[in-house]
Amino acid sequence: MALSVSAVLLLLIVVFLLIRKSGLKGGHALVCVLLGFYLASSSIAPTIHQLTTNVAGMISSFKF
Repeated sequence: MALSVSAVLLLLIVVFLLIRKSGLKGGHALVCVLLGFYLASSSIAPTIHQLTTNVAGMISSFKF
C-alpha cells in the first residue's frame, strides 16, 4: 500500500507541475485520470501493477 500511495503522490505532483509549467490543460489531465481508472479496472491492470513494482524494486536496489 505504501508504494501505491507514494506513486499516486508522485504522479499527482507531476501532473500539477505539468499543468502549471508546461501548459497541460485541466481537461487533458482529467482525460489522463479517467484513462487511469479504466486501466485499473481492465484485464491489463495486474501486468501494470507488476511492472511498476518491478521498476520500483529495481530503483530501490541502486546504490548511490
